[in-house]
Amino acid sequence: MAAINTADGWSFGLQLPIQTLTRTLVDPWEDAATVDDLVTIASRCDERGYDFVGVCDHVAIPDNEYASRMTTTWYDTIATLAYLAAKTQNTRLLSVVWIAGYRHPLQTAKSFGTLDHLSGGRAILGVGAGHVEAEFDALGVDFSSRGKRLDETLDAVRGAFADTFVAHEGEFYSYADVGVAPQPADELPIWIGGSGKAAWRRTGRIGDGYIPMGNGKDQYPEILDTIGTAAEAAGRGDATFDVGYMPPWTYLLGDVPDGVMALSGGVEPLVEDIRAAREVGANTIHLKFRSRDLAEYLEQVDAFVEQVVPLVNEA
Repeated sequence: MAAINTADGWSFGLQLPIQTLTRTLVDPWEDAATVDDLVTIASRCDERGYDFVGVCDHVAIPDNEYASRMTTTWYDTIATLAYLAAKTQNTRLLSVVWIAGYRHPLQTAKSFGTLDHLSGGRAILGVGAGHVEAEFDALGVDFSSRGKRLDETLDAVRGAFADTFVAHEGEFYSYADVGVAPQPADELPIWIGGSGKAAWRRTGRIGDGYIPMGNGKDQYPEILDTIGTAAEAAGRGDATFDVGYMPPWTYLLGDVPDGVMALSGGVEPLVEDIRAAREVGANTIHLKFRSRDLAEYLEQVDAFVEQVVPLVNEA
């Protein structure tokens, strides 16, 4: 498999701003931000050594109470990551997360195989089951089977890259004697998103990493045990995993200013939080900076590398 971390190392990256304007994630300045601003942030992350940048995935947001805080602006995942691939050199390009059930697995394999080929081996397929039932309805996909569809998609995507021509026979998808190319430059890393045991088990069974959904550090003994048990059962007992952790929303430039939705201010709290996360077994840090404008956001991209990373590495 294809975890990106070494046995004793750690990595860090972020879900990019601007590419979604969902009200639970966006800062006010993002409403008027431009594509050039998005590229500026991704390029700065690339220059400063961020291991990955991420783009979300939704197709069509329903007009109902459940989705009332989401807004309809969600940049297309593959189009955006491919555009950013041409603007960056080293940072990996992550879907956070691709909703497997919305597409045939051959389409997923084609999209991420092509992205990996175009970017020189930098794609990460972050994948999840999905949660917006009305979106499934609009796309003609059964919501109740989304977990099973995800499991089958993971097997099918792995299988699609196993040979020039492949076959698959499953509950939802069946095909034979078809080929998908271009294939990934190397083995495609797959990170599984979710907050509970199903995601942890999928990570152990077939994934390379786990993308958390706000899980607390007290959950990590169970997370690691579940991943390890599933890996053993799948004959992957020697596999290594990129185990994600999401720190609280952060403002690194001092105390949190009025109107900024950060939960933590300054460098030291974030340093201590990441150290504690690493102590319980996390090795992949998914950051979220809050800011009042683009300049403050970029300052924090720099501050993390210049001030936080050296202190974490001292531990």
